[in-house]
Amino acid sequence: MRFFKFIFQILLLSILVVGAVTIWRGARHGNWFTGWFAETTGRSVSTHSVVLEEVVAMGKLELVKYNFKDIVEHEIVRQWLPNSRAILVVQGEAVGCIDLTRVRPDDIQAGGDTLLIHLPEPELCVFKIDHGKSKVYNTEYALMDEARLVDEAYREAETKIRQSSLEMGILDEARENARKVLTPLLSKSSGKPVAIVFPLNATRERLK
Repeated sequence: MRFFKFIFQILLLSILVVGAVTIWRGARHGNWFTGWFAETTGRSVSTHSVVLEEVVAMGKLELVKYNFKDIVEHEIVRQWLPNSRAILVVQGEAVGCIDLTRVRPDDIQAGGDTLLIHLPEPELCVFKIDHGKSKVYNTEYALMDEARLVDEAYREAETKIRQSSLEMGILDEARENARKVLTPLLSKSSGKPVAIVFPLNATRERLK
């Protein structure tokens, strides 16, 4: 009998403790039931393992950017089955720049009152698809080749962006923008008139 009485007292004490804690949590959170199950701190915790893989020194001056939108239709030709076909709406960009790390001290020459600066030829430093703004509009008869079909379509679109930007004269525009941006800046800092030339222009000057 004493044993059962002892067990009863322990259970009663436990119920009282749980009830007290529930009332206290309910007072904190405004509701007794949800207060018991509510978060204790009200914040989330996440763990990251960030590893710095590479540091690259940037010396390319971006001078012009073309934004493209392309509707791509791509097919995988089959011998017996219908051709797999995908239609994509693709957005991308191409950037023309000049690599200033290639400028050497002897590329800067003072000729009389004018400062002559030889810059490297512009290059297409970026041509890429913006996958966040691109989407697959439709696929037909893709079956198990849908991933390959879409991947090939994106690669073709990226190649087309490169080709189109070059055909539209992005490098010529980068060359002109380099003069517009750098000439007044260098002239003001040197106190002399500045002439910026590129390899082709420099060859013509020597031929004269």
